[in-house]
Amino acid sequence: MKTLKVVKIGGNIIDNEEELYGFLEQFSKINTPKILVHGGGKEATKLANKMGVEVKMTNGRRITDETTLDIATMVYAGKINKQIVAKLQRNNCNAIGFSGADGNTIVSEKRPVKDVDFGFVGDIVDVNPDVVKLLVNHNITPVFCALTHDKKGQLLNTNADTIASELAISLAKDFNVELYYCFEKKGVLQDANDDNSLIETINTLTYQDLIHKGVITDGMLPKLNNCFHAINNEVAKVCVGKTEMLFEINSKFTNIKK
Repeated sequence: MKTLKVVKIGGNIIDNEEELYGFLEQFSKINTPKILVHGGGKEATKLANKMGVEVKMTNGRRITDETTLDIATMVYAGKINKQIVAKLQRNNCNAIGFSGADGNTIVSEKRPVKDVDFGFVGDIVDVNPDVVKLLVNHNITPVFCALTHDKKGQLLNTNADTIASELAISLAKDFNVELYYCFEKKGVLQDANDDNSLIETINTLTYQDLIHKGVITDGMLPKLNNCFHAINNEVAKVCVGKTEMLFEINSKFTNIKK
């Protein structure tokens, strides 16, 4: 069975042009089938501020009204996605940009209103990997942005970590899937301000203990929930850390285990 790498990169890599280019140059050299998933929330916030559109957040999550969705579409599916694809082509990596609507790959439903109305935010209900399989088997790299659709003509803003996890799970029957969450830290840290406090392995038991002790909070909670969702659904390997974990044998990062 072929190995397939699903790699998610966060805003801090995207925001630094030099760092992004260096990463994409190395990513292009990965000679197994691969998929790239990207966010871009900071870029969307910048554009919203330029346009005088108020950015509304609750518990670190963006409220997506109609205008915010337009901005997200312009930034995620437009500017960032196409710049990444162009840079990959420059490095002889044949890539194609995707939202969940393209190829009907990722279907979501609008998040129901409970305590908060998140607006046009999607929760994934179905992943159709056929088009993705066709592309990666022909050495073409799909590049997914953080947008899905509801099969009724509506685009929905969707968490990029969740997109990466659900794509990885949907392809696990056909490939030996490795899922990598790349961001600016070495991995999951005992102390968020100390890069040397890396936790190299987390399993289900230690995860619950770390939550109970307040070590894992805020944005790391949904990220790690996606990690465990993947590792418990036939994804062979799940890692969290800096981009170096993909390219350097001796790099240290966090391994997620059952």
